[in-house]
Amino acid sequence: MAATRPRGIRSRSRSEAERTVSVVGVISDTHGLLRPDVARVFAGVDLILHAGDVGARAVLDGLSAIAPVEAVFGNVDDAHDPSLARERTVTAGGLTIHVSHGHELGRPTAELALARYDADVVIFGHTHRSAVVRGADGRLGLNPGSAGPRRFDLRPTVARLTIADARAEVEIISLA
Repeated sequence: MAATRPRGIRSRSRSEAERTVSVVGVISDTHGLLRPDVARVFAGVDLILHAGDVGARAVLDGLSAIAPVEAVFGNVDDAHDPSLARERTVTAGGLTIHVSHGHELGRPTAELALARYDADVVIFGHTHRSAVVRGADGRLGLNPGSAGPRRFDLRPTVARLTIADARAEVEIISLA
């Protein structure tokens, strides 16, 4: 006996499935510096999420030339800047993504951020150290690291978040 689909549901062609892929650039702790490599790394992304410590309006303007930007404020930003929110929740590729800087958690870790916020992907910054943790429930905790001036002997990094078939995968990318 042939399987039947519920009324109103149709199978998607391969090209339709490919169109459901969302790519999000994730950046944090720029502290006023937008490195030239960021434009190359984020070329073709659908959205850029900045997890705070932006440091200067010019950073958001430069990122906006690449793709739409959603940004939150960090502990070095002006909390009254209308372009920066305390936290943001966006949807991409059918997943909810929470973004906050992380300083509100004290000493943030991916595990602590996942425990605090209810989203499929939880993004934070503040520590300047990249981290990718998948929780037992399949949710993803992500810190892209710092893309700003080099500090703490850490390489500057950003992340590319690819969402396909309701699953998020992350690539941490070192900047020159």
